Amino acid sequence: MEASVQSHTDVLVVGCGPVGAAFALMLGRLGISTLVIDKAPDIYLAPRAIAFDFDALRILQSVGVGEADFEQVRIPVVRLISPLFGEFARINTGQDVDTHPMQITFYQPDLERGLRRKLEQTKNLALSLGTELVALTQTREGVLASVRHADGQMLDIRAGYLVGADGAHSVVRGIIGRDFQGSSFAEDWLIVDAQNPSQPIDHVEFLCNPKRPTPHMVAPGGRQRWEFMLARGESRQQMERDEEIDRLLAPWGGIAAMKIERKAVYRFHARIASSFRNGRVFLIGDAAHITPPFVGQGLVSGLRDAANLSWKLAYVIQGKAGRHILDSYDQERRPHAKAMINLARFMAKLIMPRHHLSAFIVHGTMKLMRCVPGLRALLDEQGIRPSNSFRRGCFIKSASWPKPGHMFPQVWLLDPKGNEFRSDDVLGQHFALIGLNTDPGEYLTEDTRQFVSSLGATAVAIGHADTSTAARFHYRLKTPSALLPKGDRRVALVRPDRIVIATCRARDTASMLRSVKKYLDG
Repeated sequence: MEASVQSHTDVLVVGCGPVGAAFALMLGRLGISTLVIDKAPDIYLAPRAIAFDFDALRILQSVGVGEADFEQVRIPVVRLISPLFGEFARINTGQDVDTHPMQITFYQPDLERGLRRKLEQTKNLALSLGTELVALTQTREGVLASVRHADGQMLDIRAGYLVGADGAHSVVRGIIGRDFQGSSFAEDWLIVDAQNPSQPIDHVEFLCNPKRPTPHMVAPGGRQRWEFMLARGESRQQMERDEEIDRLLAPWGGIAAMKIERKAVYRFHARIASSFRNGRVFLIGDAAHITPPFVGQGLVSGLRDAANLSWKLAYVIQGKAGRHILDSYDQERRPHAKAMINLARFMAKLIMPRHHLSAFIVHGTMKLMRCVPGLRALLDEQGIRPSNSFRRGCFIKSASWPKPGHMFPQVWLLDPKGNEFRSDDVLGQHFALIGLNTDPGEYLTEDTRQFVSSLGATAVAIGHADTSTAARFHYRLKTPSALLPKGDRRVALVRPDRIVIATCRARDTASMLRSVKKYLDG
């Protein structure tokens, strides 16, 4: 809904791209009054981001955005192809992870429309388009932001916190003086999006020819995308001409065999802010980090930021946790974002070797490595992908399983009547106290019961088919899973972003919860 700019809000979000919109939805669903501003008057209609993984789909699930809200194409495989060795590597992406496809492609304007429809339906949220941030100052009580509306009117907004989701050229990042460390690739790339080509593919392939590396992929709406690396001496003006595009697309029938939707030259970057926080101001998404597109993790990383920060801000604002937990946002997210950038750099070396000799060595080595079963599995099943887990942050360290600081997996559950649910939908929006092969409520004392209630936590028992419990919320696994070794009774407290904050053997539940309360209270 379009709203006049408010004078006060709990959180001011600058930027209403996919990350800013998803972040605002998370806050709104947790009961936090949130104002989102964006200097653009409407959604940018040209496609930009194109790939998602299961992490992103799981995060979007948490704000009620799914297949019905934006079209998706499931990717069965990612192929790396050399002119010398043929397919020298592949990533099998056809399976489900956490109940979602491992990899999809999408059309970003469709996703943004879906997110904004949810914004309009969510209480506590207001959106002001054509409104840009001009200045901000911080006080002990909050943030004072000066904004300029489309009609030229200057307005002041007081907010408890401000979050910059305003992209790679972030005004917020510049105002708070955070360095944007990293580098840009020396090469420019021509991006071509086309509809209804005569020779479509149904997967993602990287044509790793040193003469002209070319990622090529399918997308919704009968679309295909090509990314052509420009050679030395080729200019933007030259390569965006129809005759050059027709020449590049000749192996697929040329311009006559398709409808060109977009053509634009970009330079890819690998950058990360020196810190994701300055007092009451935070950075998320491209404002905090830019990931080269070679592993499809740029927008995904931004959504991870949103999921990580949103509940922490909400719980601090609502007095459920001390402000010290906000320090964990940078502790947890910056190392993981940096690891994803490094993975993208590694993939770039495979995709665009500088010379024919290096291509022969790198691609030939990869081909040989896939002859070794263990190495083949590591490469083909994304074993080199950094997991969304943390060495330090907002959790109680222990060696117990499920391991604190790691994601609690999502599985399919059946209720006593046989109805099927994704486990995240059962756990709800807040914390969740999960009994594995046991009823967690059996181990609560009066003080820990009150603590669990204060967190808004759902208590859920999950077991195998032969597990009996009197728990009100009792579910069993649809299929056997390593999530639940039979007979092992454990209790885990899981954060709203599905990171395990603490875990223990069932008999130690009360002690574990007291430790978490002490930590959250600070």
